[in-house]
Amino acid sequence: MKISLLNDSFPPVIDGVANVVMNYASILHNMEGNRVMVATPKYPNTNYYQYPYLVIPYQSFDTTQVIKGYRAGNPFAFREFQDMKEFDPDIIHSHCPVSSTVLARLLRRETGAPIVFTYHTKFDVDIARAVKAQIIQKEAISVLVSNIEACDDVWVVSKGAGENLKSLGYEGEYRVMSNGVDFAKGLSSDAQVYEATKDYDLPEGVPVFIYVGRIIKYKGLSLILDACEMLDKAGMDFRMVFVGSGPDAEELKDRATKLGKKAIFTGPIYDREVLKAWNTRADLFLFPSVYDTNGLVVREAAACGLASVLIKDSCASEGITDGRNGYIIEESGKAMADLLMRVCKDMDAVHDVGMHAMDEIYISWEDSVHKAYERYGEVLDLKAAGKLEDHRKLTARIEDYSYLFEKYADVLTRFPFDIQDDIKDFSHGLYHEVKNFSISSTNKINEKIEKFYNAYDKFISEIEKSL
Repeated sequence: MKISLLNDSFPPVIDGVANVVMNYASILHNMEGNRVMVATPKYPNTNYYQYPYLVIPYQSFDTTQVIKGYRAGNPFAFREFQDMKEFDPDIIHSHCPVSSTVLARLLRRETGAPIVFTYHTKFDVDIARAVKAQIIQKEAISVLVSNIEACDDVWVVSKGAGENLKSLGYEGEYRVMSNGVDFAKGLSSDAQVYEATKDYDLPEGVPVFIYVGRIIKYKGLSLILDACEMLDKAGMDFRMVFVGSGPDAEELKDRATKLGKKAIFTGPIYDREVLKAWNTRADLFLFPSVYDTNGLVVREAAACGLASVLIKDSCASEGITDGRNGYIIEESGKAMADLLMRVCKDMDAVHDVGMHAMDEIYISWEDSVHKAYERYGEVLDLKAAGKLEDHRKLTARIEDYSYLFEKYADVLTRFPFDIQDDIKDFSHGLYHEVKNFSISSTNKINEKIEKFYNAYDKFISEIEKSL
């Protein structure tokens, strides 16, 4: 089977979904008879030839100031698109509803391959963080939902993720397809733990709590510090270890200075064996995020016999029974502090809960991807039998994008800027160019996109000033 994997993030960007795509690509590539192609926006000074499978980086724009750390891909980059078309996939799997799914729909039009889409992230939260104007948030979400509804088979990584997608206006069906973890089940050796942690003050008998992930406040990290401050005030000794990097790292480090040696920031750890050793050394994994749709790090912790503290009704808490294979709390620093003070009185019981987590919520990437591969086959069988929904071609639904930019233009009418003409030209012209997608139209499409991105920062700035 020839499989195209599309995502808007891939190394050098490291996030949860990039990790998913890398695992899919590696495992599918190693399965006999498969060929894999990954398409992703291009980042400067990056070696895309280091992978055993084909990676096609396509033109991107620097939007890292708007969406921290991420570039926006141009799905109409014709030269790279031709390479993707020549790969001639049997199935296309998009992991992001933005550029990747626009590209997937173009690729489906040219090859006839069905599109599988996985909903990983609460995009309404990401959009709200990037754009403050609510009218633009609403219309951007509408366009993304329309993009998802145009796919042939929609997957979500948890029941909660599916409920979030429905809340955004999605009306189609979906199936839950859980992601896996690349840690083998089991603990690191004492020697590995010592080597990974020897440079840090971790006294024996003192509880060690750990968080692994992006250092960004919407992951609930302020709540962790609230709890730590309460524990410190109560006279409890502990170590709180933050592993990762992110845009809020310096702010949180500054706040944590009052905790002294009790708060440790290691920075990012890329060596998976070192990370596993840290999970083995820790006593509890703290993950108070209500943003994450799956919480792979919770299952990574479980692989090492490490129980997690999670927020009630969060997606990450799915499959967790409080006090058996994890701990569930209300979303407050006090609730976390109260739980930690209570359970740390019996660390043997805490470690027993961790062993239950290992046995009950762990799922390997091998199992996860093989399940996905089986579903690919079912989707292809449905296509062969003519039973896939008759999704309209991209040219029949590119109006979605025109509609979005018309909304931009409507808001812009209060400003006497030349950008109004830029947006209107983009929204009207892009539809007609893509409708007749060809070599002759490619330069015109790219010119319109360049013009739009050049105006984008000024546009957003003025919108936000007006609200």
